[in-house]
Amino acid sequence: MEVPRRTCIIRSMRSSKHRVGFVGAGHISPYHAAALSRIPGVKLVGVYDLDPQRSERLAQQLGTRAVTSMDAFGAEGVDVIHVLTPPESHAQVALAALRLGAHVLVEKPLATDPVDCRRIADEARERGLRVCVDHSLLYDLQIRRAIETVRSGGIGRVVSVDILRSADYPAYEGGPLPVQYRSGGYPFRDLGIHQLYLLAALLGPIEDVRSDWYSLGGDPNLAFDEWRIEVRCRDGRAHVQISFNVRPIQNTIIIQGTKGVLRIEQMSMFSARRTAMPLPKAAERVLNAYGESFQSVAQVSAGVVGFVRKTLRQYDGVQRLIAEFYRTLDEGLPVPVSVEEATPIVEWVERIARAADADAKLRAQLDAQPRSEVPILVTGAAGGLGSAIVERLRSRQQRLRVFVRARGAREIPEGVEIASGDLGNPAAVDAAIAGARVVVHAGAATKGGWVEQHTSTVVGTQNVIDACLKHGVEQLVYISSLSVVDWAGGRSGEPITEESPLEPKPQLRGAYTQAKLEAEMLVRRAVRERGLRAVILRPGQIFGGKLPLVNAAVAREMFGRRVILGDGTIRLPLVYIDDVVDAVCAATDRGLHGGEIVQLVDDSLPTQNEILETVAGSSGKTLRVPRPAVFTLGWLSEIALRPLHRASPVSRYRLRSALARRTYVSRHAQQLLNWEPRIGVYAGIAAELERARPARVDRPSYAAANT
Repeated sequence: MEVPRRTCIIRSMRSSKHRVGFVGAGHISPYHAAALSRIPGVKLVGVYDLDPQRSERLAQQLGTRAVTSMDAFGAEGVDVIHVLTPPESHAQVALAALRLGAHVLVEKPLATDPVDCRRIADEARERGLRVCVDHSLLYDLQIRRAIETVRSGGIGRVVSVDILRSADYPAYEGGPLPVQYRSGGYPFRDLGIHQLYLLAALLGPIEDVRSDWYSLGGDPNLAFDEWRIEVRCRDGRAHVQISFNVRPIQNTIIIQGTKGVLRIEQMSMFSARRTAMPLPKAAERVLNAYGESFQSVAQVSAGVVGFVRKTLRQYDGVQRLIAEFYRTLDEGLPVPVSVEEATPIVEWVERIARAADADAKLRAQLDAQPRSEVPILVTGAAGGLGSAIVERLRSRQQRLRVFVRARGAREIPEGVEIASGDLGNPAAVDAAIAGARVVVHAGAATKGGWVEQHTSTVVGTQNVIDACLKHGVEQLVYISSLSVVDWAGGRSGEPITEESPLEPKPQLRGAYTQAKLEAEMLVRRAVRERGLRAVILRPGQIFGGKLPLVNAAVAREMFGRRVILGDGTIRLPLVYIDDVVDAVCAATDRGLHGGEIVQLVDDSLPTQNEILETVAGSSGKTLRVPRPAVFTLGWLSEIALRPLHRASPVSRYRLRSALARRTYVSRHAQQLLNWEPRIGVYAGIAAELERARPARVDRPSYAAANT
């Protein structure tokens, strides 16, 4: 049923009562609800999402109910609908809401096609309804002050605007890649739109936008993680940098004028102005520096107080824009951001984003070309062990393919076939393994929290197993870790072997141990139940090449000293990287595939003290923390982190494992691989020290130089 414009406006002016429905139950929805809770006469009557479970969860959280379709909002008398779905569905949902006779507040962007923007405008005009777009940055307090300063001439004529924006996405948890990774232009659609509508507010209508994009690997799943944008507006020019590599994350806006410079730090919630003064330049610089410092301290302090008193809130700009939207509905005023204002921004965003989409699609098509058969595929080929395996196989003139993240491709030598992707992505892993006879799976996460460890190590290993079985791989050489074994449970001095019990409490040992244990169990189960042809190698503490000898297991660098936990007499299961590569090659040559487990450690088990003595000699400054003090500090860290529901990285259980007095023996290596360390720990240390020594340059004598 069509609602005439006049009727709609009269109804809004007579009463501030609004019945509201949310379409979409994503991250931003609770903040919309928080804004509504402070507006008199507004009631959230329902939530709708394509995922019924998400609808139910959000409805319970917000104290409303979940509905099963948008049509239900019509029966409930809803007169305002918030569109909170993914961007590609904004236009479709907004049009459906208008046809129900509801005003619409839509999250940015209004649409992903300018044609749809015009369809929304026509539909709203025909039905006499209002549509507002959430360009929330314009209602951020710091930004509003900056816009007012610029428009009042507070810094003179604006010469240019520079925006420095860095960000990250939530950790990828494996499975089919979400849209932000599948689309090359998504980062610009997500972040670039904020910068463009802000520049239009500061410098007038946009007349041209040019962009360059590339990847440094900040987020390995993003096609492009560095963006440089040049914008020409009616009243000036601007430059924007969007980065997923810069740390710490920043959101800095610098507005340069003929009478002053305004700098806004959105992350720190302050803005500071430097102005031209009729003073000597040195005095002007000093006064501006002091003034900027005072402004930043005062505003940051006020911001902290505002958050404590809840006068400032998360997504404060979003909540302020929502409040203004309802005020304009009730008073018959223009909405904060109209369709007409939002449409040119969508046009410019899509011009850049679609070009990046096409670029990413072309690169993906090249990566997806059918691959020829290869004898060996190596995963994790840019890592410390993986790169050494690749180098050895190349020296043996073996043809091979490697699977690396996009950023690791730069480190792969010429002549090696490259397949890129994330181990958590089953499609990428499957495409890489197709055509390989042997897979050496050395890829795994070595840092990060549980999400990163689980995605790369556990999900990644499951993807490798599935692809090996699908493509009939003859042998999987899985690189496990000695950390999967229970170190703390045995008697002092008792050797750890391939038959030793597995770690009973991996979650207390940390995310790395937990992930490596789960991954090894996946391989063992697949051998037993699915016919996977695999061998499992468990190296000890590998050193050499890209992998340092002195790490946290040996000593920590603190305050200019090497700090050892304990008295330094713990024996370490070291193994030189070249010896590990020997074992990998022996496993492939012998074709082991029955799920055999082979531990790789050197017979020499040097102590922490012996390693530091070899590396630094008597000149090294070393501090040894007694074991009772170490465990006391671990206990205190557990108490401190307990209220935050976080596990301590130096918990007593982890310390008991790290400081366990055990020995390590390879019982199966000689029998199954005919392997024993060819170089050994001490010769390996000497080789690494020699490699690290600066090259000697022979200087010719004066006479020789003039001969």
